[in-house]
Amino acid sequence: MTNNGGKLVIAEHSVIVARGMGVRRGGRWLLRPVTFGVPEGVVGLAGPPGAGKSTLLATFATLRRPNTGALHILGHDITNAAGQRAARAGIGYLPARFSRAEGMTAGEFVAYAAYYKRTSASAAQSMIRRFDLTEAAGTELALLPPDVRLRAGLAAACVHEPGLVLLDDPFGELCAAAEPWPTGAAGPGRHSLTAAMAELVPVLRTLAPTVVVTADAAGTLTGWCDRLFTLARGRLSEQPTHSAAARRGRSPADRRGAAAPRGALHPQTVDAMTRRRPARRTLPQVSLPQLALPPLVLPHLPLPQLAKARARRSPAESPTGV
Repeated sequence: MTNNGGKLVIAEHSVIVARGMGVRRGGRWLLRPVTFGVPEGVVGLAGPPGAGKSTLLATFATLRRPNTGALHILGHDITNAAGQRAARAGIGYLPARFSRAEGMTAGEFVAYAAYYKRTSASAAQSMIRRFDLTEAAGTELALLPPDVRLRAGLAAACVHEPGLVLLDDPFGELCAAAEPWPTGAAGPGRHSLTAAMAELVPVLRTLAPTVVVTADAAGTLTGWCDRLFTLARGRLSEQPTHSAAARRGRSPADRRGAAAPRGALHPQTVDAMTRRRPARRTLPQVSLPQLALPPLVLPHLPLPQLAKARARRSPAESPTGV
């Protein structure tokens, strides 16, 4: 997306193209009809709880159709069934609070994602190694620290090497975990959050050619996203991101590469994250089983049987990245 005199326009080589697209829910406009495009890069979308960020991301993930207008994802028109299936093959989607997949270990979670996206078991193992999950693979998701649990979610969302990755508030649990601690300069919660973000932000920038990330506060995304937009009262507007240094070297090959080395996170970003969240839980709970998984039978199969089950089944394309 670009901003021309205050108007959103379609940029060249846009991965997401919306023409007169509008999204309604509960009788109100979450996104008023607008025309825009999302090019390659890391795009941040910020807005207060209830503004419609999750619903808009689910629309990009083809979980729902726009109420008006047209939407093309990766060159496919998602308003028809054939285009929807084709687009889903190239999308990786990680919903908020996905950790409610009861009883699944990190390894099972990634392996099931590989099975569901018709990807080999070796691809799942490769992702486990890429995201440094080897030691955590046998631990249940609910027992993992928030940053390790997020890595498991990222591995599952990217197991099929998508061209577009959609992340709904990936840092929400990290912020919540830091809240009980003092958030001043010497607060242990702030130091822990800074360290986790310094490791995860470079990883997010290498997930795919195009990554869309949401957050409640714009400060969470400022400084490392290539583009930053806010959604409020049904309207999109572009904000300065101050990420000129972060954009250097941002080729598609860079974004497809392995996890980048650790980088520093600007202190103002962490300050903005720890000051927010007075009413986060007003958003509807969205979990993995609600989004894509049928009754959880397969996750309870021993891992060696997943490959056999895959050979016997030809599932429809998953509407989600997991």
